[in-house]
Amino acid sequence: MCGIVAYIGKKEAYPIVIKGLERLEYRGYDSAGVALLKESKINLFKEKGKVQDLKNKAANEDVSGTSGMGHTRWATHGEPNMVNAHPHLSGNGKIALIHNGIIENYAALKTTLESRGHVFQSDTDTEVLVHLIEEIQSKNNLDLAEAVRISLGEVTGAYAIVVMSTDEPDILVGARKGSPMVVGIGKDEFFMASDATPIIEYTKNVVYLEDEEIAVINRKGKLSIKTISNEDVAPAIQELKMEIEALEKGGYDHYMLKEIFEQPRSIYDSMRGRIDSTKGDIHMGGLEEYRNTLMNAKRIIVVACGTSWHAALVAEYLFEDLARIPTEVEYASEFRYRNPVIYEDDVVVAISQSGETADTLAAIELAKQKGATVLGVCNVVGSSIPRATHAGAYTHAGPEIGVASTKAFTAQVTVLIQMALWIAYNRGAINQAKLTRYLVELEAIPAKVEKTLKCAEYAKELAKMIASSDNALYLGRGYNFPIALEGALKLKEISYIHAEGYPAAEMKHGPIALIDENMPVIVLATKNSQYEKTVSNIQEVKARKGKIFAIVTKGDTEVKEMADYYIQVPDCPEELSPLISSIPLQLISYEVALLRECNVDQPRNLAKSVTVE
Repeated sequence: MCGIVAYIGKKEAYPIVIKGLERLEYRGYDSAGVALLKESKINLFKEKGKVQDLKNKAANEDVSGTSGMGHTRWATHGEPNMVNAHPHLSGNGKIALIHNGIIENYAALKTTLESRGHVFQSDTDTEVLVHLIEEIQSKNNLDLAEAVRISLGEVTGAYAIVVMSTDEPDILVGARKGSPMVVGIGKDEFFMASDATPIIEYTKNVVYLEDEEIAVINRKGKLSIKTISNEDVAPAIQELKMEIEALEKGGYDHYMLKEIFEQPRSIYDSMRGRIDSTKGDIHMGGLEEYRNTLMNAKRIIVVACGTSWHAALVAEYLFEDLARIPTEVEYASEFRYRNPVIYEDDVVVAISQSGETADTLAAIELAKQKGATVLGVCNVVGSSIPRATHAGAYTHAGPEIGVASTKAFTAQVTVLIQMALWIAYNRGAINQAKLTRYLVELEAIPAKVEKTLKCAEYAKELAKMIASSDNALYLGRGYNFPIALEGALKLKEISYIHAEGYPAAEMKHGPIALIDENMPVIVLATKNSQYEKTVSNIQEVKARKGKIFAIVTKGDTEVKEMADYYIQVPDCPEELSPLISSIPLQLISYEVALLRECNVDQPRNLAKSVTVE
């Protein structure tokens, strides 16, 4: 959730840290703070609101120093305000700490520390941890790294932390458990961050910390890593493949709009090297090792959260329709707590854009404990989920900065389509001729998405009819039902209009009571096996004076005549239709949010990567 960045070296730390916070602001933007170490003193700057508010506050202050760390917060413990903003200081003012995660036993620790004379200024669990480090260090006369190590042994919960001390100005200490932390290795300088986005500008050499690892970065160019159990770890240096240009807006007004228009490329990149329609060939290298398991699987369980859960629902249709394998879709947050029945011959597919989603990671560990084979579908190389799963496939969507997911969703669906086709063909559920037809159609999708994006101007007109509404209903059948859910989620996320997605046939089992002349009803009515049924559902809405906004296949005449407003999209097989029909809904939500003057890229109360429960 929260964003962490730190620097130690020969350069001024503040410009590096503040730019890093701006790159990480999609992880949280309730408050922000910076701690700078200079001449054995920690200078602290904190402010409620966004990073820009912090910059404004520090504009006329002394922000010099070659060691520093910063934090942009998504509030968990304590309301968003300046007092609860990170960094937090120890009671003696010598230690500063930033933290992403939740210390679950903070209350018991706080009670013990208060009994020993510690006084707390904030409502956060984080302040408890920095006081604990101070207590253990002073009581046992330890150096900072050892005090951090022992303190973390007393902590229950998830964390990524960076710690600095006036007594040891030439080091920073970082650690992780359940929340991501990456160390960047430069020339005579080091970086720490929640992800690679603040680091890529300065170095491509990084080390991803594993759970319960503690890293010490030294101004003199030394990196050492230990486990909480005090075992030395050899740093595994990896090279970042990300380019800095991918993190910029590229002339677009918002990251979300840029990412919507990047989808022809991101979908193509998620297929590149995997399919060849001229040869009728599909290759999923990440799954080959588990070919026999997948060929003999009796059940697939797909776990995910948020938008990834909607991609999982599409996968359910794909795996059952094409590969003929019974498939269940679970919210990861529910799956992990309801004592699910998992067999050793089950295949569990975990989907996450960030690769750090806490509930999905916990679901993976549960499935592995039960002996299931776990596959990952993820967008971030080196993140926790690809390391935790047995195998899987990357989506290659590139960095997605807008909090409301767009290109990551269609990239996930693209990879899931290929997984389903690969499994189906190898199981004999589809023959070579049918596989080749699908591959031809799949290779044509990027161009069709490009054509669909040309509806952007018309989406603006439709948005004007929706922007003043308090509610909206999204309807779809078959493969379009998950897209109805996703469209409703997008509208909720960035425009704050209450919206619900429903299977069109279920409308008359409740939601139809809401329909009147003021209710916009967005219907996914592309040509598919249930088209005539969808037409009947539209007539039911019209009979109650609902306003119909239809997504139709180009050339459609029947729905166009019934709809108040419509957008045409290119024809494609219904198994691939989510890749097309989701695009107009993204654009409509974006335009509605603009009309309502909402913060498109950073909607209130949301963060990009949910690394806490």
